[in-house]
Amino acid sequence: MKVLFDSNVLIDFLLDRAPFADAATDLLSRVDRGQIEGMACATSITTIFYLVREALGNSEARRHIATLLSILEVAPVNRTTLERAASSAVTDYEDAVVVEAARQANATCIVTRDENDFARSPVSAHSPGALIGLLAQLPSD
Repeated sequence: MKVLFDSNVLIDFLLDRAPFADAATDLLSRVDRGQIEGMACATSITTIFYLVREALGNSEARRHIATLLSILEVAPVNRTTLERAASSAVTDYEDAVVVEAARQANATCIVTRDENDFARSPVSAHSPGALIGLLAQLPSD
């Protein structure tokens, strides 16, 4: 399963935001163990850096970004991604960019705490808890 992580889930993990960090940590641990493929949208990385830098400082933000990049693939954002997002049924442009990046990278789903924002997405979106529940139903290899 190829999962694109929305910024909020990654920030929950990095900043240990209760009560959301446990599920985010569970999913990222699965990525680290090779149980699922994890990705982040290229534009999410810069947003995450900015927010983590504001909370923890520049050196911690750089360390955290390096951690994410060591386990996650990056779904690229290019002109086509941005153009398709502009005409997307997903009304929030930032979310539409995430959806288009996920679609172009052949992601199975998006994991986000804002499932309603992705209601019109052609790529299914699940909360971290819901995705953990779906993964529990899959046969183990």
